[in-house]
Amino acid sequence: MKYFDYAASTPLDEEAAQVFVKASTEYYGNSNSLHDFGGQANELLNHCRQEMADLLAVQETGIYFTSGGTESNFLAIRALLTSAFKTGKHIITSIAEHSSVISVFQQLEEEGYETTYLPFNENGVINLEQFNKALKEETVLVAIQHGNSEIGTLQPILEISKICKRNNILLHSDCVHTFGKMDLKPIAKAVDSLAISGHKFYGPKGSGLAYINPQLNWLSFFPGTVHEKGFRPGTVNLPAVASMTVAAQKAYNELQMNHQHDLSVRSAFLRGLAPIMSHCIIYDALNEDQLPSTVGLRMKGIEGQYVMLECNRRGFAISTGSACQSDMHAPSKTMKAMDVKLKEAKEFIRISFGRSTTVNDATELAAALTTIIKQTLNQ
Repeated sequence: MKYFDYAASTPLDEEAAQVFVKASTEYYGNSNSLHDFGGQANELLNHCRQEMADLLAVQETGIYFTSGGTESNFLAIRALLTSAFKTGKHIITSIAEHSSVISVFQQLEEEGYETTYLPFNENGVINLEQFNKALKEETVLVAIQHGNSEIGTLQPILEISKICKRNNILLHSDCVHTFGKMDLKPIAKAVDSLAISGHKFYGPKGSGLAYINPQLNWLSFFPGTVHEKGFRPGTVNLPAVASMTVAAQKAYNELQMNHQHDLSVRSAFLRGLAPIMSHCIIYDALNEDQLPSTVGLRMKGIEGQYVMLECNRRGFAISTGSACQSDMHAPSKTMKAMDVKLKEAKEFIRISFGRSTTVNDATELAAALTTIIKQTLNQ
């Protein structure tokens, strides 16, 4: 079986796994305990905090370790709302946001907030003119995903940030799909908060972090919480934090190499689709606004779930979109954001590459997809 679902989850890096075991067996004290075991654990935790802050070029006082992207998105958005620059109950996000962002916005609507959900243009990117028109005097928060997890398009966060700053609006960005694939220092500087998840860049599942600008005076969603300076309850998972930190450092050290690798694999895959390209629709952005590791596409007239099962039968693991909604039998949110009709949206599949994907692997997958579509159309 060959794996093409790295956008859903990656295997744990071997070095990161060794660090996980070492931290579990040697630094098992509670980092909040006052004895020496707790002190050793706290020292390692603070070291990891500084290392992650260095990767983002932010202050370590703004780094909060969490259980992953979902918790980071939820708590960061909640924290920003307690430190809004002005009074108002209007918030903005996109139709294609991860379910963890959509769900918290739905909660906020029940609490009296008004939400504007922005669509994508034909290139899978938010239109800045539409964004500007959506702004109101009462707008206090914007949450826009940096990289789309289904088609890999990059949103204009730097431009959105400038607009938000001019209007005293706080900005959160879900960076789960981009951390480890590109340098996020400019993004971290531009936003008020962001979220990442360890298992997307060869770290352990159940690890992640939220960054919140230390200049903001936020209130805890869980009053009385002492862990992570009141950001979240529960003992910090130090082995996961240490393991994630090692995986993050390795990802940053290999950014350029992995980017070139993904470009080569993507090119080979798309070349392999040439015989059936007239039956395919590839969704991507232009030039540097596209992550090469993610390919979102439709095969006209064939449901994505059928294609996924046929690929699985042939030894290739692909997906039909975000793993966080795959069991809901709902069409891709990204397709909805791009105004793709329901029937066509159900044709969507996602191919995503990783470190271990070879050009030959990609060529073989393209050949399998070619066979599937030819056989299906000839039935």
